[in-house]
Amino acid sequence: MRRTARLLAGTALAVAAAAPAHAAGTGRLDLYPATVAPGARVTVNTAACGDTGAATGDAGAVGAGTFMLAPTAHEGEAIGQFRVPPSAQPGTYEIVARCAEGDRQVAGDLVVALSAAHEQVLPRGSVKTGVGGGLGPDPVQTAAGVAALAVAAAGGTWLLHRRARGDGI
Repeated sequence: MRRTARLLAGTALAVAAAAPAHAAGTGRLDLYPATVAPGARVTVNTAACGDTGAATGDAGAVGAGTFMLAPTAHEGEAIGQFRVPPSAQPGTYEIVARCAEGDRQVAGDLVVALSAAHEQVLPRGSVKTGVGGGLGPDPVQTAAGVAALAVAAAGGTWLLHRRARGDGI
């Protein structure tokens, strides 16, 4: 009897703990991309509004105003888009969506940065190490360096050749 009570209590606790986690998974507003540069387009989706899926989004915090989220073919998901104004300042902004049916409201954070996270800047030029370096952009210096190396190689070859013949060096 005691063993059955423990088993039932453990099962009830597991179900109670899993229920809020499952509800929390559908109660969020997803933003793609989550970090953008001013002027970028943001896609918003949520599964919080159920089967009807329709919602009204509010991106007024970032200066974009309201936008609509429409139902999609996915199970109860709604999707919408808005454009971040080019004048938006860097920072974190809360984007909110209110479901058309019921009083459900979900929110997500949008980070506006000076440049988007996915934009990469490729390096240019040579490495400035302070100890020599690679070939620079000046062709005159490059030609002078190649000529100096050629003269040194020719002189070394000539000295080794004289030494091998026994001409006094």
